Amino acid sequence: MNEFPMPFAGQVSEYLNTRAPADIRETVERARKRDTLAGSYPYPRWMPKSDYLDELKPLQFELVKLQHWIEGTGQRVIVIFEGRDTAGKSGAINRITEVTNQRVVRIEALPRPTDRQTREWFFQRYVERLPAGSEMVLFDRSWYNRAVIEHVFGFCTPDERERFFVQLPEFERMLAGDGVHLIKLWLNVGRAEQMRRLLAREQNPMRHWKLSRIDVEGLGKWDSYTRAIAETFQRSHTSFAPWTVIRAEDKYRARLAVLRHILTRLPYAHKDNDSLIPPDPQICGSPEIWDMELWQDGT
Repeated sequence: MNEFPMPFAGQVSEYLNTRAPADIRETVERARKRDTLAGSYPYPRWMPKSDYLDELKPLQFELVKLQHWIEGTGQRVIVIFEGRDTAGKSGAINRITEVTNQRVVRIEALPRPTDRQTREWFFQRYVERLPAGSEMVLFDRSWYNRAVIEHVFGFCTPDERERFFVQLPEFERMLAGDGVHLIKLWLNVGRAEQMRRLLAREQNPMRHWKLSRIDVEGLGKWDSYTRAIAETFQRSHTSFAPWTVIRAEDKYRARLAVLRHILTRLPYAHKDNDSLIPPDPQICGSPEIWDMELWQDGT
């Protein structure tokens, strides 16, 4: 196979070897493939793939029932997937879309705003992508970009971010009040596991496309992200639009938790309540289970 230049080749490795905290570097270097790397995570190893697939199949069957209910009753459903880079948002989304009809269940992953969009009301481009009746929209990142990524990288001003937080509760209250089912998921991953996943993207030509400039430049901004995430939970976790945090050190357990949470939240017809158990409370719950990992990033 011919080699080709990869735009971020060696940059993650260079950060790990020269600038990452020593304990993070040591954890990544000594870890076995299926070890979980956050010390407070309740499971030391990933669940076996065969067990994961056995549990995934009936959940995906429930997703088919959910789709029929959405389509047949005119429901509108929004699921927001947020989290640090590499937390597994796309993988969880794919477990939903691989068994559903894209005319009913669609993904929205908005690109960088155009010049015109930067001059519009911030929420306007998201409003254009909201579901109509009989639709479910999965936002692979969402309006919460302003709260975290745009803030950390200076893509918005402090005044713009403050205006976002002031307007946000009423925006989400209007969605909920109009009958939209709004589910907000935050997939959380520790720093060592994030580093390991970024290294895998760097070294695999078939996955290198998933590595972005934001990923690379964000390596040294862990603390800034942490503070932004903490403030976001504080200012946007409400009774009508609560956050659910899923600890995603093990992608298999995280995907199962995502599906179980969505399925248990929505009152679709013919639900198999006997077999549909709630998500694992050790890895899925309110922002109180969010395990902040604070490291100096020089800011």
